Amino acid sequence: MSEVNSAGDGPATGPGQGKREAADLGTDPGPARGAGGNAEGTGARLGGWTRFVTARPRPSLLVALLLTALAVVAGSGVADRLGSGGWEDPTAESTYATKALEREFPASQPNLLLLLDAGGSSVDDPAVAAEAKRITARLAAERGVTGVGSYWQSGSPALKAGDGHEALIAARITGDETAAADTLDRLAPSYRGRSGPVEVEIGGPVAVRHEMQTTIREDLTRAELIALPVTLLLLVMVFGSAIAALLPLGVGIFAILGTNAVLRGLTEVTDVSVFAMNLTTALGLGLAIDYALFIVRRFREELATGAAPRAAVGTTLRTAGRTVLFSSLTVAVSLAAMLLFPQYFLRSFAYAGIAVVLLAAGAALILLPAALVLLGHRVNALDLRRLFRRGAPRAADGGAAWGRMASLVMRRAPLFVVATTAGLIVLGLPFLGVKFGTADDRQLPSTAESHVVQQHVRDGFPGSPGGGLEILAEGPATTTQYAEYGKRIAALPEVRRVDGPLVKGDAAYFTVLPKGEAVDEGAQRLVGELRSTNAPFATSVTGTAAVLVDSKDAIGDRLPWAAAFIAVVTLLLVFLLTGSVLIPVQAVLLNALSLTAMFGAVVWVFQDGHLSGLLDFTSSGSIETTLPVLMFCVAFGLSMDYGVFLLSRIKEEYDHTGDHQQAVRFGLQRTGGLITAAAVILAVVMVAIGTSRVANTKMLGLGIALAVLMDAMVVRSLLVPAVMRLTGRATWWAPGPLRRFHDRFGLSEGEASTAEPAPSPALAGGPEPDRDPVEAG
Repeated sequence: MSEVNSAGDGPATGPGQGKREAADLGTDPGPARGAGGNAEGTGARLGGWTRFVTARPRPSLLVALLLTALAVVAGSGVADRLGSGGWEDPTAESTYATKALEREFPASQPNLLLLLDAGGSSVDDPAVAAEAKRITARLAAERGVTGVGSYWQSGSPALKAGDGHEALIAARITGDETAAADTLDRLAPSYRGRSGPVEVEIGGPVAVRHEMQTTIREDLTRAELIALPVTLLLLVMVFGSAIAALLPLGVGIFAILGTNAVLRGLTEVTDVSVFAMNLTTALGLGLAIDYALFIVRRFREELATGAAPRAAVGTTLRTAGRTVLFSSLTVAVSLAAMLLFPQYFLRSFAYAGIAVVLLAAGAALILLPAALVLLGHRVNALDLRRLFRRGAPRAADGGAAWGRMASLVMRRAPLFVVATTAGLIVLGLPFLGVKFGTADDRQLPSTAESHVVQQHVRDGFPGSPGGGLEILAEGPATTTQYAEYGKRIAALPEVRRVDGPLVKGDAAYFTVLPKGEAVDEGAQRLVGELRSTNAPFATSVTGTAAVLVDSKDAIGDRLPWAAAFIAVVTLLLVFLLTGSVLIPVQAVLLNALSLTAMFGAVVWVFQDGHLSGLLDFTSSGSIETTLPVLMFCVAFGLSMDYGVFLLSRIKEEYDHTGDHQQAVRFGLQRTGGLITAAAVILAVVMVAIGTSRVANTKMLGLGIALAVLMDAMVVRSLLVPAVMRLTGRATWWAPGPLRRFHDRFGLSEGEASTAEPAPSPALAGGPEPDRDPVEAG
């Protein structure tokens, strides 16, 4: 076909350009596609990478088995070393004030609450008061506990329930998260339960974090028990062969165990969130299955043309192997963007995600080819589907239906573009009403002890103890100056009450209770007003609302940089794959559009509380600030994963024939079923993660499952072919300098062919039409 004549520049590649040097995984260009073209002894040369991974397959697999065993040992106990916080900015004013108050005024930052329920009696009853004072004194004598105070000591109305039947003992457990959890484990059994005339329940931030960590660990084990057998069953349905189905699962297990070992090592030098364990399992299984599906599927295609196993592996690595490499890089780039944020919650997902992506890709490109060389044609053994069907075996490709759908979509391209775009935008509209908040006890099941305690505090205690703001005052000051400052902040419109100051040397602190909820809009405005109030000494504001304000500011400051990083690197990688200027822009925009349904559903379900009964969670009326960033990075990376699969096959066919519409049809025909199968399997894994009893983990799992399915079934199947039909052969245009840059440095899945015709559509899985149905339309 003729090139586009625009300032002398044509498509990045075409059939007349011949084969170019393969700058890929170290392989030399093999023969063009065609029956018998891959047979050993016909001149096909296995490149350096292929020789490396196939020369000694048995030793390679033995080394992998040894590494897996070492990873099991190295990663053991990793969950016990992970933290359950990390939402705050470590450089923020609120973080500085919190640490200073912990050091100077430990009673100002209680993280342990003992809720004493006197039943039908009053907390002021002499017997109740005597027992409460005994418990208070006993707690104050415990090792690792400081700042103990109670209603029966101070008489503070904030520590007594409105009905007079409950009151609080507050204390601080010292040390980092691990030390505090150990102390809580030691103390809780001896304080929880009936003690004389009172019933004692344990709550507070340290109890919430500990219970959350324990719940996540239990839920993760259950999710793995659900996901592994269901995934294996789906793989058997996709491949037919039980042998082929076990290969992706093996790659996934290797990636998960290896990432656990990496996280265990990272805990020695930095904080890592326990939530990252969920991503490790989900991405480890999901991406390993994606990559292995692509590799095994292409290997079986090459075997079907008559290729010998070693030559089939060589062709597979030159083609599908390059796609896996590009896909892993795009996913890693999206996850690496979270390293730009200061919260270790987000950074932990980057650590886990990058590790699991690289390990999954490495296993798919090194260990899987070695296994395929050993298996050869036995990769098709144990076809379990024959047990459920009669007659002759049917072709597993199923590509004809995808080819017909691609033709239909391209014939009605404007309709599909408008309808799908409008539908995705409508699904995303609820996100316009998003309200950001902090993670609290409502992440836990309603029956969890720490959740019950905190709910009692919210509902029954005036001023929500622990939900106020603390102001740290530093520098020499007189009693009069403290009093005048206290009057100024008490006069602010959002202030309910000011307590303090409590003075120690040249430092003091005030406690400010807002009129509304601890983190509502009024409390957040109050943080700014307190920080702008003049004082004759240095002041720093902390508290739940202050941490939220600082976290939002930190994310807002870095979000444009993270988005730019993802966009620029993704544009570059997709350009290197396709040689087109337009395709990378389309990929980024359509990927972002595919996430609208996820964000809309997150707000409609988890913020507004719809389906909370069905999904068994408590809505806090807000979305934790870091969750949308995390979900965007993960879902965008997975969407690019599928996008690369589709684009690489379209590019291969376009290089082979120069026919744009046939290339789009062929690409969807060959990858539509594969992408859908991979998306369904990944969605199953994410839904298994979404069965967690922790609301944030539930939101992460179910939200990403929805995003993956929408991307595979709507964007890749409908929107991408429709948009590419509208852009036509201009899709492949690039200016001269960029085209030359791509010719020298770019990579693609297949090599161009000088005269070889396109493969028979019958071989591709569909009928052999005289001409493209799109042209007929």
